[in-house]
Amino acid sequence: MKKSGNFINILVLLAVSIVFLIAGNGILHLTDPDEVFYAETAKEMIHQKTWLVPYLFGEPQFEKPILTFWLMRIGYIIFGISSFSARLFPALFAIVGAFATYFLSIVAYNDKKKAFISFLILISSGLYIGLARAVMTDMIFAVFISLSLVSFFYGYTDIKKKSLGINLFFLFSGLAVLTKGPLGIILPISAIFLFLAIRKDLKFLFCKHSILGLLIFIVATLPWYWFMINKFGESFINEFFYNDHIRRLFEAEHRSSDTWYFYPATMLGCMFPWSILVFAALLYLAKKIMEKHPSPLYLFLLCWISTTFIICQAAHSKLVSYIFPFFPALAVITGDFICSSAESGRRWSAKLLVASLCILTLVPAVLIIAGKEYMDYLPSRAFLYWFIFCYLALVLSALFLTIKRRWLAGVCLTALLGPLVLIFAFLGHKSVDNYATSYDTSEYLLKNYVVQNKIICSKPLARGIKFFTDKDVAVMDINGSGYFSPHPITYLNAEEKLMAFLTAQKVTYGIFTDSSFEDINRLSGEYKFTLNVLKVIGNQYIVKIQR
Repeated sequence: MKKSGNFINILVLLAVSIVFLIAGNGILHLTDPDEVFYAETAKEMIHQKTWLVPYLFGEPQFEKPILTFWLMRIGYIIFGISSFSARLFPALFAIVGAFATYFLSIVAYNDKKKAFISFLILISSGLYIGLARAVMTDMIFAVFISLSLVSFFYGYTDIKKKSLGINLFFLFSGLAVLTKGPLGIILPISAIFLFLAIRKDLKFLFCKHSILGLLIFIVATLPWYWFMINKFGESFINEFFYNDHIRRLFEAEHRSSDTWYFYPATMLGCMFPWSILVFAALLYLAKKIMEKHPSPLYLFLLCWISTTFIICQAAHSKLVSYIFPFFPALAVITGDFICSSAESGRRWSAKLLVASLCILTLVPAVLIIAGKEYMDYLPSRAFLYWFIFCYLALVLSALFLTIKRRWLAGVCLTALLGPLVLIFAFLGHKSVDNYATSYDTSEYLLKNYVVQNKIICSKPLARGIKFFTDKDVAVMDINGSGYFSPHPITYLNAEEKLMAFLTAQKVTYGIFTDSSFEDINRLSGEYKFTLNVLKVIGNQYIVKIQR
């Protein structure tokens, strides 16, 4: 009976995670500029008939390791080249990561309710849903980090499982290195070293089991890196290790995000709709750490969160997704906080739950104000109002249930905000596609015109236009500084280069965003060439240029 009950629990969790993380994954087209970068690389690997060397714009590219591209190629083999197949494995890994979080909670608390709430918080948080449905390395990388740390903690809490825990720790860390690079071992090893050092138990790691673990790590990581270094030498070393790792420590790719408050703010924002509860849970974690005999779990979670945060904060290049590997730890401690607070009957905790829902009721006001500025991104004003109506119905229902002390039902309803956003995003996907992807403009151009030369385009659209058209592209970026990681592509950042390019091609088709179109329109008058606007879709202009 117990096994049957566990099986049913797993099926329920699986069904819930599919709804949150996979359903409808092929409705929105691949977005510019990041999703199409990975999708095009895997596509070109097929054309080049290689499983070992990533390609972009017809040349080897060294920005990311190979594992994500392997998975994408498998998706292409099974389902063909499509948005759904490209997004398949990030979504599957997101489900695995959610189950790893559930498992960690079971191991730590032996409480299925806490485990379920932690699971639900994770899969319904904004960034988790977003990265589960995006073609990027971040979800796969974060799940491998999570699996490595959960494996370690499993082995640490059960001495009989020590060998298994350590070996799995090194295996998953190795796969993380094969997904995104050296941080795959730096992040988890830093967390467990700090944890063991504070507990004065470093001998746990320095044992015979770690020797086998290191061998597993080497076997998982070394062959591909050795192959790439042997084949491409300094080109690979300089681009992958220096430009994409060391350089990011000292130089900000996005200068506006290089601030002390960027990660704290984005952490809370990306855990929506649980942001306030996450903040309270971190205070709860600090309180638990200060107890006379704290559970090892609380110190473990603190080390997991703090080491990742400190390492990412120290680097000048900052992106929201960089701190994503500690989101499972946030979900576990927040689930513990919610359950413990609700079950203890503490008034201040109950008030906090109610207060967080009250603040969520203010979101529609923000949406109405933002809607006036960004109405072009929506199908209609009625569409926005229907979303607000459904949103308020959910939040107010959750608030009512929480006030009535039916907090578990309230949490479940709050979690449904994620699927609600997805449903409306899918319903309005044409409006989203017009601004987020170059699919429609690429399709229109190919269907209505014979394109024989390179397509000229704005910098953010280059990868997408290459993916959707299979045509060579050139980038117009007057006075631009190029890509952070150089691309083997015709890059026209000076007026003289642009004129030489247009003269050589005689007839050129282009796809430009608003700002780039202003440049090409101005230059058409100055240099006396013919510019015809063929179609405007969203903020993208399809043009024909004759010199």
